[in-house]
Amino acid sequence: METLLENDIKGTIGIQKYLCTISWRNGKLLMDEPENVGGNDLGPDPFSTLLASLAGCTLSTLRMYIDRKGWDIPEINISLNLSQETEGELTTTITRTISFPATIDEETKNRLLIIADKCPVSKILKNKVLINTTI
Repeated sequence: METLLENDIKGTIGIQKYLCTISWRNGKLLMDEPENVGGNDLGPDPFSTLLASLAGCTLSTLRMYIDRKGWDIPEINISLNLSQETEGELTTTITRTISFPATIDEETKNRLLIIADKCPVSKILKNKVLINTTI
């Protein structure tokens, strides 16, 4: 099985509650929790970071498709949130709303909905995910 990233994503946490430093190829990202749960809100929380990944992947996939088709759609906006049903089996629902400042016909909108679901992060989230953890 081939890894998708050339280098591992690495993270560290010290004694400051919830404040994590995440490192990737060329940079660092601070992750924290909001103040209302005991963090200092110095960076996105893990749920926000997960949704940001889906947002960035969706937008990039749509931009590549729109550009390849030569369509005049200069801006794409996306809004995401998630909810969980905890009664019985845990079910997480992600709501993803894509909008365009320009008017777009229904046929184009329907095609872009299909393309949004084809972004790699959407595919990961919609399929079986195994997490193999070692210490």
